[in-house]
Order: sequence, then C-alpha cells, then structure tokens
Amino acid sequence: MTIEPQHPPEGTNRIRTSIAVLRAARILDDAGVPAARTEAELLAAYVLDVPRGRLALADGFDANQLATLDALVTRRAGREPLQHLTGSAAFRRLELAVGPGVFVPRPETELLAGWGIEQGRDRDTPLVVDLCSGSGAIALAVAQELPAARVVAVERSPAALDWLRRNAGDRATAGDRPIEVVAADVTAPDLLDDLVGRVDVLLCNPPYVPADTVVAPEVAGYDPAEAVFGGADGLSVIRPVIARAAALLRPGGMLGIEHDDTHGADVPALLVADGRFAAVTEHRDLTGRPRFATASRRADGRRPDLGPAWQTGSS
Repeated sequence: MTIEPQHPPEGTNRIRTSIAVLRAARILDDAGVPAARTEAELLAAYVLDVPRGRLALADGFDANQLATLDALVTRRAGREPLQHLTGSAAFRRLELAVGPGVFVPRPETELLAGWGIEQGRDRDTPLVVDLCSGSGAIALAVAQELPAARVVAVERSPAALDWLRRNAGDRATAGDRPIEVVAADVTAPDLLDDLVGRVDVLLCNPPYVPADTVVAPEVAGYDPAEAVFGGADGLSVIRPVIARAAALLRPGGMLGIEHDDTHGADVPALLVADGRFAAVTEHRDLTGRPRFATASRRADGRRPDLGPAWQTGSS
C-alpha cells in the first residue's frame, strides 16, 4: 500500500496531530486492523515520543516525523504487529522489548500473572517458576511485584532466549530483583531436577492453539509457530507440563496454566485425572472466555472424592 504524502497547511511547517491520526486510523481501518484508532494514536505517540494521553498537546508532525508515521502505518496495514513496529509490548507495569523470534505477550496473560503474584504473597520468600517464558513477561512481572521471590524462567527457543535475557537484564538494571534464566525444554522429564518438591508457584503460558486453527495475520506471519501451536489438539505441551508440575511443586504449591478458549473443560479434566492436584478451578478472561486453569498440589497424591471434579471461577 502506498500512502500519498500529506503536505503541511499553508503558513505552517507542521501537520496537526489530529489530522495525522485520523488519516492513519482510516488507512488501518480499511486494512482490517482491529482498534484502528487506538493503534493510530499509539503509532503517532511513538513517533512523537510522547505518552498517548498527551497527543492532543503535541505540536504536530514535521515532514520527517510524518514520513516516519506514514512508513509505520503502511507496515501496520500489512499486518506487521504493532509491537514489532514500536519494539516493545506493555505487560502489567512493564514495557518489554519484543520483535522477530519471540511471542508478543497478550493482555489476557496478565490475569494469569496476577493470579500467580497473589499466590506468592502467602510466603515470605516464594520460589516461582515460569515455564515457556518467551519474552519473560510473567517471570519479570512476578519479580517486580514480589521482590522477595526467587523467580526461575524456562525457555527453549534460542531466539526467544535472546529477548528474555535482554528483558531480564533491562529489568535488573532498573532495580527489579534479578531472575534466573534456564534454557530447557519444558517437556523434558528431568526438567529442573534440583527444584523437585520445592516450588511454591508454577505458571505456564504454553503453545496451546490446535494445529488446524486459523489465526490472525499478525500471529500467522510473525509469532513463532512453536510458541503458538500445541499439536493437533493444542494440548501436546500442556500434558507433560502438568505431569512435571506435580513433581516440582511442594505440597500445597499452586499451578496456573493458560490455555485455548476451547480447553475450558479439557485442562481441568487433565488436572483432575492426574490425581495429584486439588482445588482445580477454571478462570475466564475479561471477555468471559475460558482462559486459564489453576490447582494446588496435594500432599498425598490421591484424587479427592469431594463434590464436582472442578469449579469455575472468574478473573
């Protein structure tokens, strides 16, 4: 897509911010980009280096800034992710570096991170493990909001590990508690052998989309497939994660796993069938879709015979 140059009005060297944003929003909307106006404002704020909430106070775009905005809008209209264009993704209180080779963290995953943080508040120095860490979003949010926690982030992909280590270094420099980064496959039967029976909270946002699912262009073209798709039924990583979590968690330790919105019954059923978990609960996201399942590690390993197999919660 080619954008015709926008010339400044006579008598000024700058284009008003409102005009540039409106034009960008129309282009994005025509290209089918969701929330086109919001994304146009975010791109404009990025180019002007101002918070989005202060765009109305900005002086407008000079010719070079307008050219930069036009180029970014063209790329976004081609469905390149917004976060790749700006180089960062917001997650809870963090801004994380992201780009090619790493999964862009989603707002719904903030619910799982928040749940895990609340579980960790029950202990003075909790040990928290984040499996399939990707950019480090969950692990770094925990480390920031639970400064007494020891946080271990596990990732397999070399490309994602580069982003994870970069973000971990940035947050440590900013003063957050440093996290430990482990390069490993979360499906390995000996994963984190030195932590067996010691973990207080284990969180995981695994690849979980069933293989034949049609996904958005931003996902299909830019998110790593190994971070998105979880085998034919979407559960090929979740199954071994549940088994390994049961070994790693201490009695009473807590597990939270994000899953596809078609897995609202499947993942809780897997947790119950394992036999080593109690208090199995399904949580919905802000749109009402099934989003993550939680459970606590039983002390005796026997399946409890207490009422329903699991309960549905809300987040």
